Amino acid sequence: MQARIDLLIDLALDEDAPSGDLTSEAIFDRQHQSEARIEVREALTICGLDVAKRVFKRVDPDIEVSTLSQDGQKLDHGDIVLKVKGPTIGILTAERTALNFLQRLSGIATLSARFADAAKLANTGVRIVDTRKTTPGWRALEKHAVRCGGCFNHRSTLSEHVLIKENHIMAAGSIAEAVSRTRAQAPHTARIEVETETLADVQKALAANAGVIMLDNMPPAMILEAIKLIDGKAIVEVSGGVRLETLTDYALPGVDVISIGALTHSARAADLSMILESR
Repeated sequence: MQARIDLLIDLALDEDAPSGDLTSEAIFDRQHQSEARIEVREALTICGLDVAKRVFKRVDPDIEVSTLSQDGQKLDHGDIVLKVKGPTIGILTAERTALNFLQRLSGIATLSARFADAAKLANTGVRIVDTRKTTPGWRALEKHAVRCGGCFNHRSTLSEHVLIKENHIMAAGSIAEAVSRTRAQAPHTARIEVETETLADVQKALAANAGVIMLDNMPPAMILEAIKLIDGKAIVEVSGGVRLETLTDYALPGVDVISIGALTHSARAADLSMILESR
């Protein structure tokens, strides 16, 4: 995991400063020292502190980094999350890349926290989970950010969970055939999930003994009908088009999971800034 994160950091640094920081190197010599802080500019849930710390250390091991908060902590405007001390050139070279990681991951954690809080208010025991709609290469970090916000992870890879979707069913010919072929090949520990779009699909998934039934893009009234049909025989997952302002319409009694791609693909970058201390 650390090796993968270091690779992401190195790619980002190579993208941002392939031949060093021309401006900083022109103004300061290698011995020039500075101190700086990264602070919050809005209420948020912080995430990515270990990655940001790693960015500074990858640029220059002589930079001292002190974290003043921890991932998953809710912070207010003006709170300081991290301080650095060391060579000025290294600090300024690392600034943008460190902030990019912090802002992206804190944005996901903040949005996830809002969904988690809304789910608690619904008081139905529903679990909010993410999807695989993540930034390529960033999946482990973004799913960590979702957890920091109080939500949960759906499958992280195609290798760890069976989910029969619309295109699988189309190519196999039917839900029954897709489930039958999966059951013959999948490990005995694998729970089979089937995506459904209609009540007829739900009945077919039940007949095939699916362990999880996803109700995809169904309106709340149809979801209630599907819950009656399922009647506790499978885990019920709702997916598609659920927004923060409509969450309570879908967090119905009998819905176990709501999967929301927006947790990762539509999160706004959080507002943080690095400020150099005056000398």
